[in-house]
Amino acid sequence: MVAETEKTFGPIDLLVTSAGIVRRENHETLSFEIWKEIMEVNLDGTFLPVMAIKDGMLKRGFGRIVCIASIAGLRPRPNNIAYSASKAGVIGFVRSCSEALAPSIRINCLAPGLIETDMISTLAPEKRKAMIEATPIPRTGTVEEMANVVHFLLSEKASFVTGQTYVADGGRVTLP
Repeated sequence: MVAETEKTFGPIDLLVTSAGIVRRENHETLSFEIWKEIMEVNLDGTFLPVMAIKDGMLKRGFGRIVCIASIAGLRPRPNNIAYSASKAGVIGFVRSCSEALAPSIRINCLAPGLIETDMISTLAPEKRKAMIEATPIPRTGTVEEMANVVHFLLSEKASFVTGQTYVADGGRVTLP
């Protein structure tokens, strides 16, 4: 797939991985099947594209990668065990890769908070309201705001940034 894409569009210099599914399961309801499904999408969905394009980037001496994680990877909750573990895995993967791939490739994470996407559409209205009220900037973030952070991390303005996790969550992760 990479060779075909590069044949049509040219070298892949920029990559954003944004794989994510969530199942709100706790230690009593989480099955191994759900665990595997979440890891396959969230963690493998980050690992596989990065591994597929890194050699070309290294050969050309240039590449920029942003992997979307979540504040759940930094601030796990008991009802999101597999999701939190998968997103913590994305953060760890990025940190490990940052040293191995430097200086040719810069790789960073974006850890969004509550963002207005289909993923939060399953939240009960009272849960959504409580989460918003518990955020110092009391609202949901937008996809456009996340795109702005990704744009920065892919740009030359972030030329000295690698292995970092940028949190964009309205201040929620700072709270106890």
